[in-house]
Amino acid sequence: MSPDPSSDPSSRSGPSEKEGKETIAAIATPPGRGGIGIVRLSGPMAIEIAQILCCRTFKPRHATFSQICNREGELLDQGIILTFSAGSSFTGEPVAEFQGHGGPMVMRSILQAALELGARMARPGEFSERAFLNGRMDLAQAEAIADLIASGSQAAARGALRSLTGEFSTLVDSIAKNLLLLRVRVEAGIDFPEEPLKEEETTAQLADLVSLRAALAELLGKTRQGVRLGQGATVAIVGHPNVGKSSLLNALSGEDNAIVTAIPGTTRDLLKVDLELRGLPIRVIDTAGLRVTLDPVESEGVRRATVILPTADLVIVLEDLTVAEGEDRLDPRWLEGCSSILRVGNKLDLAPARQADVNISAHTGEGMEQLVDSILQHLEFEPDGSTFTARVRHVEALSRTDRHLEQAVQLLETKYGTEFVAEELRLAHDCLGEIAGRVTADRLLGEIFSTFCIGK
Repeated sequence: MSPDPSSDPSSRSGPSEKEGKETIAAIATPPGRGGIGIVRLSGPMAIEIAQILCCRTFKPRHATFSQICNREGELLDQGIILTFSAGSSFTGEPVAEFQGHGGPMVMRSILQAALELGARMARPGEFSERAFLNGRMDLAQAEAIADLIASGSQAAARGALRSLTGEFSTLVDSIAKNLLLLRVRVEAGIDFPEEPLKEEETTAQLADLVSLRAALAELLGKTRQGVRLGQGATVAIVGHPNVGKSSLLNALSGEDNAIVTAIPGTTRDLLKVDLELRGLPIRVIDTAGLRVTLDPVESEGVRRATVILPTADLVIVLEDLTVAEGEDRLDPRWLEGCSSILRVGNKLDLAPARQADVNISAHTGEGMEQLVDSILQHLEFEPDGSTFTARVRHVEALSRTDRHLEQAVQLLETKYGTEFVAEELRLAHDCLGEIAGRVTADRLLGEIFSTFCIGK
């Protein structure tokens, strides 16, 4: 019996030695109907199972048209079979792929036939996990596969590809290499304690640490950009009724997604639209006008708006330029818990600008470019064609690396002890190793690959 594919994989701590020797199988194409569906196998029996199901042998890396039967000889489908020998496949193991017709029942029948011949159902992300464990890619590259699949914009897809091809890992490895050279020099002082560290050597080591921290700071900035690019952002638009929130949503998206009328309280629920601002995937949320009302439907819309605001990466507070300044200011209590706020004056085509972060006309488009500039600035995203995608864990690892380097600087400056400096450098090196998987706990592997889709 194959394990239940719906069971929670997050409790797994990583593959056992036994699992690494098993042949795994999964449907690699999305659920539903399509012209082509793929069943993928990886492991020592993958090619043998393919030969049994097709009653023929295969030449690695050559596409072969064949009938596909179960072990009782019943015809299941016909299609293209591809095989890859160990060392030349995605996982580094023998791999077989059945590319048949994309009907759900067809794919399930081929998968079931493979399971009956000794394969087991793959866990989510297990193909990529084996590619990592077999040295076909590092951990950051493996994560980039999931980022590429989930990318919400062309810029995010390009950024994921840059990580997948090793751009991010190369930058991390460059810092790690220089850090290793510094560790060697520092630890040499521990091996020869009878020779006290000279002043010029201390100065050189401090200079190296300053240089390392500068390179790390630059990489940390790029990595934060990469996290934002990969995850996107949520922007909520709030304000009193009839200030133009729905008009602003339509102006940002370029489509009539929200109903716009002169009647206050038209928007009574959260309206979410996914769009792209200069490469950054953004979900914009139009909310009900914030006011105290006896209308139960509108009141529920207001309640939902106040619940969503603290979760947004940015809250645009829209104000009406046609009313007296201060009259349309929201009560600060509505905005409690909001992490970032951008005040925007609207209806610039009807009234003069006044003090705000940005003044616009959602109707004519005046000031919209400046608004987009401000949104990206508040989200700390700078459009850059060389940005790669990254994860929050990468930022955390780089931040811990810098803290250890900072501690090493302080120890060197106070001449506290070479062995303590060496320990901080070792810890910093380990933190860098976590990014590419040079130093990785099994628990972390389980958490990372459990977020992948089955079949990848």
